[in-house]
Amino acid sequence: MKAPTLLTMTMLASALLLAGCATQMAGTVKPQAPGFLFGLVQGFIAPVTFLISLFRHDVAVYAVPNNGGWYNFGFVLGIGGFAGGASQTRR
Repeated sequence: MKAPTLLTMTMLASALLLAGCATQMAGTVKPQAPGFLFGLVQGFIAPVTFLISLFRHDVAVYAVPNNGGWYNFGFVLGIGGFAGGASQTRR
């Protein structure tokens, strides 16, 4: 294995191990809070929301509290739909 590849694999493994230690603060996950569909919509509009949040402090990109994994899944799909849809243009 080449040295750059070994270095890349080591850094990736280290990042995954470090991410595995992450936890959520108590009170940020609530069952009745925004879920999958809300996360999907917020993920799709995240680029616009981010620009607005630079100028207005009452606008947030990410909903807290949320219902946890399903909101996160929807948010990631929404971000991917925005970015993936833009990359599917014809040449």
